Amino acid sequence: MVLKKVWACAAAMALSAFMLASCASGGASAPSAGSGEDASAKAAAPVDVRAVALKGPTAMGLVEFMDQVDKSEATDNNYSFDIAASVDEVVPKIAKGEVDIAAVPANLASVLYNNTNGEVRVLAINTLGILYICETGNSVQAAADLKGKTIYAAGKGATPEYALSYILESNGLVPGQDVTIEWKSEHAECIAAMAQNPDAIAMLPQPFVAAAQAKNADIRVALDLTKEWDALQKDASAPSALVTGVAVARASFIEENPQAVQAFMEHYRESVDFVNANVDQAAALVGSYDIVPEAVAKKALPGCNIVFLSGSDMKDKLSGYLNVLSQQNPQSVGGSLPADDFYYGA
Repeated sequence: MVLKKVWACAAAMALSAFMLASCASGGASAPSAGSGEDASAKAAAPVDVRAVALKGPTAMGLVEFMDQVDKSEATDNNYSFDIAASVDEVVPKIAKGEVDIAAVPANLASVLYNNTNGEVRVLAINTLGILYICETGNSVQAAADLKGKTIYAAGKGATPEYALSYILESNGLVPGQDVTIEWKSEHAECIAAMAQNPDAIAMLPQPFVAAAQAKNADIRVALDLTKEWDALQKDASAPSALVTGVAVARASFIEENPQAVQAFMEHYRESVDFVNANVDQAAALVGSYDIVPEAVAKKALPGCNIVFLSGSDMKDKLSGYLNVLSQQNPQSVGGSLPADDFYYGA
């Protein structure tokens, strides 16, 4: 049965170094003798695959997979899921070997890789950019229009700050001089600021954009930061992408259970395809798993940029994104860029 757990802890992006615990998977054992029949039995033995996703877009893409598990339709392995509200509950579970696969922020994956001496691999990008500049008026039509404005935002010291700074600076705007950024502790505070001030501008992620628009129909998306990023990268020799989330796995789990990892990735890919093609049904599942209310999910899903990108495509987009973050603050990726072994299947 899929576990629906929510923790109310503040996300901690700066993590102390630790080593991943060596943890063998709990699959059924098979004879070690070398007949072909025995080898096939061992290969086919179900494996315990413990996964965790963050409450939000990274979990939304998994809902059809989770529903299959609940209905006992995904039986090739023994899958279990947790849904967490913050990364500081996910990180210890990876460190202690309590989970095998996790959906986490893209830069956190790099931090984990560096803080565990390379004991984490990224399997796929699961979410591209979900950040939007919102206002109730029509004063912002391009990034240059943000000059002289105040932006309410949450996520200082994390990906939202670095993404916003990159886009502003690439458009000739200096944060703190040309544009004032008033940092809040939560996205809900940015929504409250817009309610109090009709002229307020806020940077919000999905599904908070949809939640804000449900309360105030006059709120409009002025800029899609993913499109702004893509426009800046279009002439680059190796274009990167604005990346929000990825799926990672413990290196030891991958080495011990390569077939189970491939099976998980296939289920995940199929789930993402279902979510993107069947918004109404997916929104109902999102609501049933208490990720966000169904009505909010229905409006937010088209703007969540849920994807499943693996192999070389994943590596190209993610490595370029991490390089942009590293240039702004090396600690945002754990001090240094990951080596090639970080990118599974690439």
